[in-house]
Amino acid sequence: MLRISNGVAALAVGAALACGGIAAAAAGPAGAPTPMALREIMEQLGQDMQAVTGAIAVEDWAKVAELAPKIADHQAPPLAEKMRILAWLKTDAMKFRGYDRQVHGDAEAMSEAAKRGDGKAVIANFAKVQQSCLACHENFRKSFVAHFEASP
Repeated sequence: MLRISNGVAALAVGAALACGGIAAAAAGPAGAPTPMALREIMEQLGQDMQAVTGAIAVEDWAKVAELAPKIADHQAPPLAEKMRILAWLKTDAMKFRGYDRQVHGDAEAMSEAAKRGDGKAVIANFAKVQQSCLACHENFRKSFVAHFEASP
């Protein structure tokens, strides 16, 4: 998903299923691909989503309230990587950004619900976060991986 803050576009996605397989075509030692920063961000989001799942399972609303902002306000890749991805996204950048906005808003709502101890609202908002992540993955993951992992 794409986040634009202060006029600068940034990538971001939240998912319970980590977005595995996202790597750059940039060459590292001996020509090996160098993973994009987005890969680490996605892995962290996957871990945070799994931790939220565990916290929900034991009704640990304080833990959900602690984790949800990490999902809502996750890190963004460095500017150079953002620009590469934007160039690839072209007219789909706004759609990509829309998924990020949805994840952000639903994760914030999940946090607020957790602070109130409203388990039903926590679960409903968590499901919305997952749905946005899945929609983004279904729309972009396969072509993203094909483009950025393609052999130079």
